[in-house]
Amino acid sequence: MARILITSALPYINGVKHLGNLAGSMLPADIYARAMRLMGHEVLYICATDEHGTPAELAAQAAEMGVAEYCDKMHEAQKQAGAQFGLSYDYFGRSSAPSTARLTQHFAQVLEKNGLIEERVSKQVYSNADGRYLPDRYVEGTCPNCGFEKARGDQCDSCGKLLDPVDLIDPYSAVSGSHDVEVRDTNHLYLLQSKMSDRLREWVNDSTGWPPLASSIALKWLDEGLRDRSITRDLDWGIPVTDAAGNVRDGFDGKVFYVWFDAPIAYIGATQDWATENDGDWESWWRTDKGADDVQYVQFMGKDNVAFHTLSFPTTIMGSDEPWKLVDQLKAFNWVTWYGGKFSTSQGRGVFMDQAIEIAPSDYWRWYLMANAPEGSDAAFTWEDFQSSVNSDLANVLGNFVNRITKYCVGKFDGVVPSGGEAGEAEAWLENELTDRLPKLIKFYEARDFRKAMAETRAIWAAGNEYLTQAAPWTHYKTDVEQAAIGVRRGLNLVALFGIIAQPVIPEAAAKILDAIGVPEDRRSWNFGKVKDLLDALPVGHTVAAPELLFSKIEDDSVANWTERFGGGDS
Repeated sequence: MARILITSALPYINGVKHLGNLAGSMLPADIYARAMRLMGHEVLYICATDEHGTPAELAAQAAEMGVAEYCDKMHEAQKQAGAQFGLSYDYFGRSSAPSTARLTQHFAQVLEKNGLIEERVSKQVYSNADGRYLPDRYVEGTCPNCGFEKARGDQCDSCGKLLDPVDLIDPYSAVSGSHDVEVRDTNHLYLLQSKMSDRLREWVNDSTGWPPLASSIALKWLDEGLRDRSITRDLDWGIPVTDAAGNVRDGFDGKVFYVWFDAPIAYIGATQDWATENDGDWESWWRTDKGADDVQYVQFMGKDNVAFHTLSFPTTIMGSDEPWKLVDQLKAFNWVTWYGGKFSTSQGRGVFMDQAIEIAPSDYWRWYLMANAPEGSDAAFTWEDFQSSVNSDLANVLGNFVNRITKYCVGKFDGVVPSGGEAGEAEAWLENELTDRLPKLIKFYEARDFRKAMAETRAIWAAGNEYLTQAAPWTHYKTDVEQAAIGVRRGLNLVALFGIIAQPVIPEAAAKILDAIGVPEDRRSWNFGKVKDLLDALPVGHTVAAPELLFSKIEDDSVANWTERFGGGDS
């Protein structure tokens, strides 16, 4: 079995994340991790809060807290939100951990030694009102690309173009709102990505398992000419720029490494912290000279993070000339849109994870977001689609099936798996259906095709309902109890199967189903074997129960209330 290292893009520390963040990185990474574990693979799923950069300072300022204190608080809030959504991280670390600081300083020194970092004088916005340089998101203004009037200094939320603060039209301070700003010279370190263009292009072209979205973004940047990027900023909060002796580099007091330089390095740092706390071996996951050659490294992220993960971070890893593990498969997602625009943490637009969990169970969100995963294009969120997906797929197709057959068994067969009956056309149809569909389901998960995996899961659930229609045990019970028994027996084994295949996406409901049907913990893996054996896996005489209500339907009144509270629709 494979060893699979999984990372999802680090969520910014500036507040609990919205559903778009969840759907674009953390949730699909979790579902993939769960599926791979069920298939018997050794999985290490790493994530961390991204705590440096201007978003952290601005959010702390708005909360009237010190930055370190704010980051402590929000790390715990994000960790709790992840737990509420069932995100099965093996470790959820912090980019502010000492491990990441040491690695960042190490990489910077090695890259400079290898001729890939140099000190340059650059132009930067200075606020006379604030008495300081304004890096990245401390500057706002009009986007020179699309004309959006509230573009940030690092990126435009409207068109997605990466920016430099000096590119903005009519810039102003995001700290004080003052337009009394000017461009001044300041010293910074630059990562010479342009020197790595040929190596990066060869690597991207040779990579397999990437969706077109990821490879096309990387190649577009390479085709346009890869720019050298500043990797330091004028900030107090962050990783200090040090020399080989550990002292602050001359002329770099009040400067720290740019968040996009150190954040991906935190994948390695968090793995080191996992190893420290769990007596693990981090090098066997990250160092190809220590056993990581056999690791499959899979990254998950939204499309706005692709360039940094396919070009900037690989420049750091490859440019070090050290035996570090590079990503093998990169799964990139488009955006989940909120009634014509993007979900936005900074602008408070959309539904956030802590709010979502207040109004519906996590399984509802997990299913809906992955059944409508923004893979081929942006996916529009609407309350009506959420309602329809939960009511149709979960309540009607899965919940109704489990409820009908388990209650019937309890009522007519004393809650035990009955014996008797002979397989007929309905059973043959069911066996053929599962023989065809189960390998497809596994294939879709292995390929990280989440929409297709959810559609196949629903199709298997629907096949169970069709089987009960064909087998009609309730009709046979009136004249031939033994013939009714085989329908019930097959139906109960389908309940077990449905719970087993539901585990990656709706783990809470799956556990309720499997507990009620009495499937032992060591029999819940995806070692399906022959379908014929699978449909007789529960022994005759085995006791089963009807689980509590799995899914409550979402009523129109709830949709109206949520629309009024959060917006959307015609409101």
